[in-house]
Parts: sequence; C-alpha cells; structure tokens
Amino acid sequence: MALRLIDRRIGLLFGIFALILLVALGRAVWLGGIRGADFQAAATSQQVSEVVIPARRGTITDRNGVPLAVSEPAADVAATPYLIKDKPGVARRIAPILGQPEADVLSKLSQPGGFVYMARQLPDGKARKLEKLGIEGLDFIPSSKRIYPQKQLAAQVIGTVGIDGVGLAGLEYARNSLLHGSDGKRRLVSDAIGQPISMTDQKAVLPGSSISLTIDAAIQNKAEAVLAEIGKTFSPKGATVIVMDPRNGEILADANWPLADSNDFGSATPDALTDKSVVSAYEPGSTFKPFTVAGALSEGIITPNTTFELGSSIQVADRTINEAHDGGGGVLTTAQILAQSSNVGAVTIGLRLGAERFDQWVHRFGFGTPTGVDLAGEQGGIVPGVKDYSGSSMGNLPIGQGLAVTPMQMAAAYAAIANGGILRTPRILASIGGRPVAEPRGKRVISAKTAESVRKMLEGVVAAGGTASEVSIPGYELAGKTGTANKPDNGVYSETKFVASFVGFAPAKNPRLLVTVMVDEPQGEYYGSVVAAPAFQKITAFALPYLRIPPG
Repeated sequence: MALRLIDRRIGLLFGIFALILLVALGRAVWLGGIRGADFQAAATSQQVSEVVIPARRGTITDRNGVPLAVSEPAADVAATPYLIKDKPGVARRIAPILGQPEADVLSKLSQPGGFVYMARQLPDGKARKLEKLGIEGLDFIPSSKRIYPQKQLAAQVIGTVGIDGVGLAGLEYARNSLLHGSDGKRRLVSDAIGQPISMTDQKAVLPGSSISLTIDAAIQNKAEAVLAEIGKTFSPKGATVIVMDPRNGEILADANWPLADSNDFGSATPDALTDKSVVSAYEPGSTFKPFTVAGALSEGIITPNTTFELGSSIQVADRTINEAHDGGGGVLTTAQILAQSSNVGAVTIGLRLGAERFDQWVHRFGFGTPTGVDLAGEQGGIVPGVKDYSGSSMGNLPIGQGLAVTPMQMAAAYAAIANGGILRTPRILASIGGRPVAEPRGKRVISAKTAESVRKMLEGVVAAGGTASEVSIPGYELAGKTGTANKPDNGVYSETKFVASFVGFAPAKNPRLLVTVMVDEPQGEYYGSVVAAPAFQKITAFALPYLRIPPG
C-alpha cells in the first residue's frame, strides 16, 4: 500500500515536470519562431544606430570678407532620466556647465519618459566638458550654433535662423537652401556595453555655400549710426537708408531703424525686424518729380529752359493743388521747378504729358513692380492703372501722391538718372560659394542726353535757392531731391503724419555714390530738407573719401 502511494506521487511529480517542460518548449518555440524577428530587430537596434551629421551652414560676409554670420560647433544635450540614478547629484554637477539654475536642471531630470533636452546648441567647449564627466544617461547630438559677430549690423538684411538651423528671416530665409547644405548620415555599431566598434558613412555631409554680399560693413555701420541719430532726434516710426553704386546697382548699405540684433531677434519689435527698403511702400512726394520731368523731356514736350507762368495754386478737376512753400508761383523754367520743388510746375508738366504717357513713364522707371533685388519679402508698391484715374489724379500723381513706392525702387530709378539712363536690378549678392554673381544687364529707359539734363537740374536742388541748399561737401558737386509727403490716413491726407525723404548722388557729373534716405513720421520737424537731407550729407561725406572717390 505504502509502495503504491509512493509510485503514485512519483508519477504525479513526473507529470508536473513533463507539463512544465512542455510549456517551456512551447514558449521557446514562440519566442524563437514567432517573435524571433522582433527580438532580433530590437537587439540590432540596441547595437546599430544611425547618427545624423549636421552640415555646416555657409558663412555670410561683406564685400571685404568681414564675417556677418558664421556657424560654430555645438551640441544638443539630451538625457534619459531613468538611467540617471543620483539625479540631485548630477544636477548639481552639470548645472554650472549648462548655465542653468540647479532647480531647473533637476526638474528636467525628474521628468517621466525616456528623453528630455537639457540644452540646445550648447557651445562645443562646454559640451566636451560635460562629456568628460562620463555621466551615464547623457547623450550628445552634434549641432552648430549660428553667430552674428557684428550683432546689429545689417540685421534686417541678414535675418536669423531657428533652433533647428533653418532660416527664419532675411537672407538666412531667402537663401536657406544654399546656406544650409545637406546633412550626412553615419551608421554606428556598438558592442554589448555600448562601446563603438565600427562607423560607416552612409551619406556624405555637404556643407552649405558661403555668401559674400556687396554690402560694405564700414558704410553700413555709418548709415546705421546716422539713423540712430535721427531716431534720437526725431523719434520717427521708422527709417531706412540705401547706399548704392549707381553704375552697377551694387548695394553698399541697407540700413534700418529701429535697430535689431540678429543674435536676439526674438526680443526685437516687429518694426525693428522689417527691412523697410523693400517692404515699406510710401508716397514719395517731391522726390518723384524728376521722373515726371524726365518723361516730358523724353517726349520732347519741354526742355530744361522751357518757361512756365505759374500761379500759387492750380485747379485739377475738384482738387486745388497749392505750392508747398510760401511765395511760390511766377515765371519759372523747368530747371527752377525742380530746384524749388514747385508743385504747380510739376503738375503743369504732368498735364502736358497726359495721363497715358505719364503712366507709361511711371512703369518704364520700374514703379509698380518689384525691382528683383535678392532680398526677402520685396513688395512692388502701388501704382494705379490709367483706367482707375479719377479726374484729379493728374493733379496728384506728378507730384508723387496717390501712388506708393519702396525705397529700393526709388534708389534703382534714381540710379538710372545717375548712370546715363540704364535701369538695373539692384544687387546685394557678390558671390555664392566663391563664384561671382553675374551683374544684371539692365535696360535703357531714357537717353544719355535726357539723363544728363535731369542730373544738371538736380544739382540746382543743393545750390543756392534750392530746397536743400544747406547740403554741401567741400570739393564735391552734389545732386539730389528733397521730399515731404503727407501720409494718407483714413481716406484723407493727414496734417500731422509725414514722410521725409532725400535721394542724392555724387559726384554730380560722374556719379559713383547714390544715397536714399526715408524717414517715416518724424516728430517735431518733418521737412525732407531738415530731417533727411542732413543724413544724406553725413553718410556721403564719410563714404566718398572712404571709397577713394576723387573730388569733382
């Protein structure tokens, strides 16, 4: 009996062991067969990883090689919190290197989940210092940090990049595909304890192309300093300066106020981030009158010496146009009309030209369409079509009211007068990847004779009796035009908001430098001769000897 009970117990135990063996065998088959591929992939992923190697972003320099935007090696620092056992101790060690409060670092390390960024674009030196600590759970992802060594210099032109290295504004945005390059990929195989045993480059890194601008850092700096003075003195809504070589359309400076710093774009106001030279459309006022005159000269309707008997006002349909200055009217030549900025004279010439031909000349000088300059966000201004003219339009348009232009359009159009009649696309890119950017060919819009006539008449603006007679630079003959325009406000022209402007070039007979100044809503004084013309003088007085342009 006892022996039979023992045999029964042995049989039961054998059955249990057989069942356990059967279950284990089934589990092994399931893991090895059905889930084998999954586990193999998981094991491989723990030993093989793909690392993105970021391309080095191309540099941006001025025409003389002064760095305006460069990229420095950096790293994104990430943590796997569950791998970090002594979180308070690690936070205490790495917080000073990260430059963050210890409490903030500890908070990141205490987050649930398997990944958290501790820092983005940490400078290479600090990243290496962290790596040497050998803290398990910290990972370092290669990156780079965009630096703007000249800080606010040409910030609106250059723009900035985001945390992921993609251009967000300015040339950084407009030319992102060239500057960014192509990221590489590297296959990294590690052993069981995580030590790399082989690396294979699967995709080569292609660095971004460097860009050289036509801008001259010294002239840009002077233009921005002059605008800062205007900002301090007249507290305008905004202001911009374009300095150009009228012979080839190269932009030597594109300055804006308020100023911004590309290293800290996020803290700047929206106005400070705008490149007003291509975005801000404004009614030009009297600086537009030379184009009315140039069109009439080209059509043979007038000559520089044609005389006009003018009143102090002129009626066009339902609008009365008055002279801007007291004592206007009388007998004036075409040249005197420009020199004294006679509204009545310019309207009279415009009426002789007629609406159809006037409209053709406006578009011939490039107004109403973007210039094509390689700057982000360029606008085309606002030019009404002839079919949209009212009865009084030819009382407004010839004196630069009722249409809107950008400072870049004005600079390009004046350059055509200065260089002998050729309208060119303004140029800001000198070279890309070391290869010179071809100069735009340009097109003739007026004859050399007409251009010379208008240039001579514009000399009268800065001569005795002209609207900017106070502007002078010893040894140099200057030419230019003042502008003071009431701003439209709710369908009528404001009596308190103005745009003051001046466009001029030097030397007058062989222009090599052109400066456009636009000041939006200056406070106190608002005449172009008082607000904008002195800025032209200061910038030109610096640039002429700096560029070794001989007197004349």
